[in-house]
Amino acid sequence: MTYRHVPVMAKEVIELLRPEAHKRYLDGTLGGGGHTAELLSRSGPDGQVLGLDWDEEALVAATERLRAFGGRLVARRANFIEAKNILREIGWDRVHGVLLDLGLSARHIESAERGFSFRSAGRLDMRMDRRQTLDAYRLVNTYAVADLHRILRDCGEEPAARRVALAIDAARRRKPIETTTELAALVARVVGKGSGGTHPATRTFQALRIAVNRELENLKGFLDDAYELLLPEGRMAVVSFHSLEDRLVKTAFRRWSKNCLCPPKAPLCRCGWSRKARLLTPRPLYPAREEIQANPRARPAKLRAVERV
Repeated sequence: MTYRHVPVMAKEVIELLRPEAHKRYLDGTLGGGGHTAELLSRSGPDGQVLGLDWDEEALVAATERLRAFGGRLVARRANFIEAKNILREIGWDRVHGVLLDLGLSARHIESAERGFSFRSAGRLDMRMDRRQTLDAYRLVNTYAVADLHRILRDCGEEPAARRVALAIDAARRRKPIETTTELAALVARVVGKGSGGTHPATRTFQALRIAVNRELENLKGFLDDAYELLLPEGRMAVVSFHSLEDRLVKTAFRRWSKNCLCPPKAPLCRCGWSRKARLLTPRPLYPAREEIQANPRARPAKLRAVERV
């Protein structure tokens, strides 16, 4: 199967990042290379992009797709939390723009062997980086009920988190839960019919994927000081797809835009903080109706951006 990922809100991302010649950019989620293709095209003839992705399949496909740009693309197999070290390794120091598109690719969703989706039977996996040992099978079949409950509650915002965790425990005592469809059927029996056409296992699968790949920890770690990646007037854009991601992005960007982090009633500033960036999107941008019609998976996307001061 060909690696496919339609870049979400590409027009809006490019307008915010303003790629130009002689400048360097970081795409921390290279995926199928759609956003990077636009960055390289619009920063010709010598703009460069460092593209990171910890999925080897995505990296190979994107490198092939972007072969015509030659050495203007520097691709590395890594998570974006490693960006600072990799920039140092390649001698770039800082960049003029940073992009994160936190969505899953169509390949991840449609490939049964990757185990991300409840719509096709496959072994429970969900690893973005297949080098890691923790997968969804191990998580589902070995984690304590309390840990499963916490993951389903915190990473999936599943109202029936405890009941689902207990049902998983009861089922795995009889035999291991091995496939995506097996788990999805179990969750459906517990949760009942989903609302608005949503499959009842959607929240559970989201929670497991986030936990397996440490998605929230990685994003939070990246956002702690990601402004340091940017040159003055450099810009960062992040496309998120669920409230947990967006909340982290919104909180970090607002923090960066403040002049002081002391409590509001503090008589004197003692935090030593100074403003790092200005908000370009006080409210998130959303996909246009036409984009959603052409690519329904873009519907939940939110785009936020800042500029380094």
